[in-house]
Order: sequence, then structure tokens, then C-alpha cells
Amino acid sequence: MAIGEVFEKRRKWWDNLEKARKKVAQSEQKRITAYERIASICDDGKFREMDKGLQSQDPLHFPGYAEKRKELEKRTHLKEAVVTGIGKIGQKKTAIGVFDTRFLMGSLGAAAGEKIVRLTERAEKEKLPLVIISASGGARMQEGLFSLMQMAKTVSAIERFQLNGGLFISFLTNPTTGGVSASFANRGDIILAEPKALICFAGPRVIRQTIGEELPQGFQRAEFLQEHGMIDAIVPGKELRETLIKLLQMHDTRMRGLQ
Repeated sequence: MAIGEVFEKRRKWWDNLEKARKKVAQSEQKRITAYERIASICDDGKFREMDKGLQSQDPLHFPGYAEKRKELEKRTHLKEAVVTGIGKIGQKKTAIGVFDTRFLMGSLGAAAGEKIVRLTERAEKEKLPLVIISASGGARMQEGLFSLMQMAKTVSAIERFQLNGGLFISFLTNPTTGGVSASFANRGDIILAEPKALICFAGPRVIRQTIGEELPQGFQRAEFLQEHGMIDAIVPGKELRETLIKLLQMHDTRMRGLQ
């Protein structure tokens, strides 16, 4: 099959997927945006965004990708699927990254990965705790290997940060799947999740079709993962700020005790 035919086949598949997602979105409650999430956890007016203009290119010249990005930029006022910056949570200066599913389902592309790495490196340099709130469909298929490379890139940055004593709190929201779930999102020193969040690499339908068996009830939901030791706590969104304040205070107390 010629490369042009492959791209055209993928474009049609993507268009059909987008139509299906729009139908689902219309029937669901409005998802919280990245800026709404930041406002809900940060002290009033205490957030400064980093790398706001950083955005992916179209390295594969994937059919329809550039046009889709322009449409989403106009609709969401976002350049990428993640918003990063420095804010204060309970007066504690913190490096914060929040994914936004309105932008290509929060997918991890080259620029999103770079923003996570830059945020982590700044947290390491300034000795700040790191909080990342994930909501993602996984690696961005329109960027191919450039997207998949971000899995190793982000994990490496997180590991360096942790080896140098940094605290990483990861909050998994619905959905956290694919390459994001399989990389930095599950590398937290403390892993929190919102109730009933879907957290997985491959979805339950794909697994069911592959192994030919029915899956346990609630499989890959936050409650199931907590029961099996993969999540430390389930925290409703309205309780996240207070939970983060307590965790950051506990970490500060511990670090002072070690000095």
C-alpha cells in the first residue's frame, strides 16, 4: 500500500473517531478545563504560566493535522494539550502541569512532552515540589515516533528530579490512558486519582477482544487500581486543593527534619 493511501486511511479513521467523540461529549457533562483546574488548586492569582507559545509542528505532514490544530487553537485558546507554570498551593511555591482534553484529547505530542520536561527541570533547579494533573488519550498518533519519544524523555526527567530529592505528586483524572499512563503519570511518589477515572494503557474493549475473556467489573477504574495497590488515594476534585496542601506541608516537615 502506498504511503499516500496509508495516510488517507488514517485520516478517515481519525475523522470517524472525532465524530464519535463529539457525540459522546455532547451527552456528557462539561469537562473541567486546565485553567479551571489550576484556579481550583492554586492560591488566588498565584500562578504564572510557562512556555505558553510552545507548540508542536507537523513533522509527518499528517493529513488534516495542521488544520485541526488551528481549529482547536481558535476554539480553546490553547497552543498545546498541557498548561504548565509555577503557582502557590497553600502558600507553597509549586511547579504545576495540567492536561486539557479539549485539545486533541490531551494527547502527548513533542511540544507537550517538552513542556513537561522544562517544568520538571525548573522544579529540580528551584527545589520545588511537582504536581501534574493528567487527562489524556495517550501519545499523539499524528506525530508518530516524535510523540512516542516523549514517553522516555518525560520519564527520564522525572527520574532525575526524584533522584535529586524532588517530590512528584501525580493526579490521574478521567481518562488517563495510553502513552501518558505508561510513562510519567504513574511515576509519582504519591499517586492520586479522581473517583471512577479510567486509567490504563490499552482500553478494556481492546483487551477483551485480544484475550477473548470477560474482564472483572470495574477493571481499570481508579477504585480497582487502588484495591490492587497502584494508587495511593482516591480524591474528589473538590477535595484536591486541601489534599495537596496537607501533602506539601507533610513533605516540608519531613525535609526540615532531615536537614
